[in-house]
Amino acid sequence: MDRDQHHTAEGDQQEPVTDITTCPAAAQLDEEQNETEAEISFQVNNDNPETAALSGTSNSPSPSSSMTTKQLQDYWRNEKRRCRQVKLLFEIPSTRIVERYFSKYVLYKIIIIQTGSFDGNKTVIERRYSDFEKLHKNLLKDFDEEMEDLTFPKKCLTGNFTEEMINERKLAFRDYLGFLYSMKCVRRSKKFIDFLIRPEMEEAYGCLRGGQYTKALEIFVQVIALQEKLTKHSPVLIVPTLCALVVCHKDLENLASAYEYGEKALLHLQMHGGHRYYVPLLETMITLAYELGKDFLSLQEKLEESKAKRNQIKVFTLKELTVREYIQ
Repeated sequence: MDRDQHHTAEGDQQEPVTDITTCPAAAQLDEEQNETEAEISFQVNNDNPETAALSGTSNSPSPSSSMTTKQLQDYWRNEKRRCRQVKLLFEIPSTRIVERYFSKYVLYKIIIIQTGSFDGNKTVIERRYSDFEKLHKNLLKDFDEEMEDLTFPKKCLTGNFTEEMINERKLAFRDYLGFLYSMKCVRRSKKFIDFLIRPEMEEAYGCLRGGQYTKALEIFVQVIALQEKLTKHSPVLIVPTLCALVVCHKDLENLASAYEYGEKALLHLQMHGGHRYYVPLLETMITLAYELGKDFLSLQEKLEESKAKRNQIKVFTLKELTVREYIQ
């Protein structure tokens, strides 16, 4: 995507020499292993509504006073393994040089993979030096103390496009992202998440607003796979994206797929009846259920109950709400 056409050659060629100090890889593991059992319990009940809804009928054994010490230890070990927090690995295997009218810069290909198991939904994005620089400056406003051991590369006047310099930066930016991700407060911040998904989101919503629903779907499907991994601490954050998928599929007359994504969004909204997407989503789901020949009485009851509590004069439709996302 062409976001960088307004950068001048002078600004782009002044990219920095790599000079990043990183913490050992063990630091990330130590930090992750020190997550409290209370947080693990919270993630089971809130981060995965599907799991929470089924928790009462799970086939897995429950801890009881009749268990031996070893059985209890095995039980909690299995529980922690099952609820282990998602960890992401960042790799930068390649780059490409982009030349435009008055601009020349390097794009770094970033592959983001979930560790611990086979990840069939690895994400590939591209970012340039100025994107990393903007992220660093924004994060320092909120996490200056946490990032005091991190030195960001300074700009240089020449040698930005040599093979040696590019290879140095590939390694540096890989370690930089790993360092940021190792800190919970940073990886959960909007600024860090935006760095990883916002450019693609802006393109997808732009396609949606322009009626290019097939192209929008392709991008949304790729982005939501990463967004889900980044927002395990608050799954409700992916509701707008799920609703965008509903709108795209509905306008393409893929009603069954639209309904499927709508069900996922409603699961995330179970404990968020006052969410701005709740009523518009219910209205859309009722329409889809009717057209698909599904029972919609329970949806209708939820809609009437929610409207009675809100007493709102104006409620946007799901599409009206969706097209307002990511407008700068």
